[in-house]
Amino acid sequence: MRVFVTGATGYIGSAVVRELIGAGHTVVGLTRSDRGVEALREVGAEVQRGILNDLDSLRAATAAVDGVIHLAFEHNLSDFAASLTTDLRAVETMGAALAGTGKPFVITAHLNGEASENALLALAGVRSVVVSLSPSVHDEDDRHGFVPRLINIARAKGVSAYIDDGSNRWPAVHRLDAAHLYRLALESAPAGSRLNGVGDEGVPFHDIASVIGRNLNLPVVSIAREEAEAHFGSFLGNVVASDFPRSSAQTQELLGWRPVHPGLLADIEQHYVNN
Repeated sequence: MRVFVTGATGYIGSAVVRELIGAGHTVVGLTRSDRGVEALREVGAEVQRGILNDLDSLRAATAAVDGVIHLAFEHNLSDFAASLTTDLRAVETMGAALAGTGKPFVITAHLNGEASENALLALAGVRSVVVSLSPSVHDEDDRHGFVPRLINIARAKGVSAYIDDGSNRWPAVHRLDAAHLYRLALESAPAGSRLNGVGDEGVPFHDIASVIGRNLNLPVVSIAREEAEAHFGSFLGNVVASDFPRSSAQTQELLGWRPVHPGLLADIEQHYVNN
């Protein structure tokens, strides 16, 4: 298949591009920068210059391919509503170009992004698929996700902290397992599918704090829930305190997807702390 991938040079997108090319697909990657052009050409992908707000570029690229994987998202935390609006317009534009073709259109779920999901699933004659990734998509190249931030905070504060008893759970998935899921979604997921990208269904946060503390030679301590924002920051403090176990059993049964790469704790132990 000839596949248009937005976010093709990002942390997840770059792994998806390599996964697709390795399976024999042709990739057209969206990028805005000369560096992105170079990275895409280096792995054997074609290039579509543009950004998510460039709807004409999205429309033209979508019309010339056999399917789309939409991974780009503007993470503007100061105006997240604007980021969601940009995403919705991109989904609507690419969806209109695919309508009635029966081609696959795979997007990623985002916090409060129901409008984009609903727009996708309402398309007629499109094999629409929504992938929900775990909050932690990890591997040795992760530099900006939750785990590196937790490690930096532990170093700065001199302790590796968890909330209350630390029994709240985080789902996680290795980046390469996530990339494989996107390929399977493109190739064979039925229209209207909602897929969970989950390897570890729920890692107790106490265990995450413990492996970080042990490897940094720092105390592992409990802090009260009301201290979470001051210790971790307003956004991350809320995430650290959350309990959101998830299962990928239905996704695995539907697509034959099996996470095979290291779990979150093993990856922290092997790669994160010394990066």
